[in-house]
Amino acid sequence: MRAHVAIGLVSAAVLGLSASAQSGRHLNPMVDLLAAKKAVFGLGMPSAPRGGGAGNRAGGNSTALATTPTPTPTPTTPAAPPKTPLDLAKDAIAHPEADYFFSGGMERSVDNALPGFTAMMDAIVEAGGIAAKPYRHLLVPVNMKTPNISRPDQPADPAVYVSNISKQLNAGVTTLSFVEVDTAEELRQGIAAMRFASKGGTRPNDIGNAPKYWGLSEADYRKKADVWPLNAAGELVAWAIVETKEGLANVREIAQVKGLGVLVPGAGTLGGVFSTTNAEGRRVRDDVAWEAAIQQVLAACKEFKVPCGYPVSENDIETRMQQGFTVAILQSFNDPSFRAVAKGRALSGRDK
Repeated sequence: MRAHVAIGLVSAAVLGLSASAQSGRHLNPMVDLLAAKKAVFGLGMPSAPRGGGAGNRAGGNSTALATTPTPTPTPTTPAAPPKTPLDLAKDAIAHPEADYFFSGGMERSVDNALPGFTAMMDAIVEAGGIAAKPYRHLLVPVNMKTPNISRPDQPADPAVYVSNISKQLNAGVTTLSFVEVDTAEELRQGIAAMRFASKGGTRPNDIGNAPKYWGLSEADYRKKADVWPLNAAGELVAWAIVETKEGLANVREIAQVKGLGVLVPGAGTLGGVFSTTNAEGRRVRDDVAWEAAIQQVLAACKEFKVPCGYPVSENDIETRMQQGFTVAILQSFNDPSFRAVAKGRALSGRDK
């Protein structure tokens, strides 16, 4: 083994190969971790707070407003200016403990969210979001939800979901999370939309600015922009989120779809699925049924040896990891999420 390594290093030095070629590692760090069956940890994509709040808006009865004395304003510290995309990109890069950054911003509409996301991706490039050492890799690989491919009341339109997926990939996304996956066929259609026709898929030939976001030539991007593990050299990963009773009924078939990288129980949505309205008009979750649904997805992961993800928190990450969940999803970018990732990495031995 040592002789092979030495020969490889000498050859790389002579040929001037890149660090990534020497190591065989991927631009998308998630791929190498999944291939090595290691725990994976993600943070929510940093974003600027939405506008709104109380502000100085008037309301209520106009007479009352006219007769009530106006209080003397109290001096306050000026609010910090909102963060720019470049500020947010630098924030993300400052957290190398995250293996990916998760966003649900396009779950309902790709077109509405695309301009803001593109500005963020441009900022990541400007901030130096591609590391050269110890091997070439993306510092802010993005895991993005994609709109539901099909609903019972709205049959899938291939032209729509293929277009949505293409736009997301063209914007540099490395991982797509398919939401509300109900059937294996639905997932197969989604994975096909991630692959170019030359690879047997349905993705259009246009690639937008994706090569820029990955730091590649157009030719190299086309080689690498394929789904792992269908293509061992691929950089794209497909996730399936099961969050309906139909999906649970079909979860074993879903888990066996070729090209699936991670299977996830949509715990939040499933909480609503297993809730009813009581006599007082309050929604009450059936915790036993809810947990059974989560464990049903985990059982399928274990049976078919698919990495299983879970939207953990600082409070339950240890429990879920002990149960067998190996992909941690933190949907926020804040101190509790940072602590959760640190805790998970320590528990998994990633930092040894």
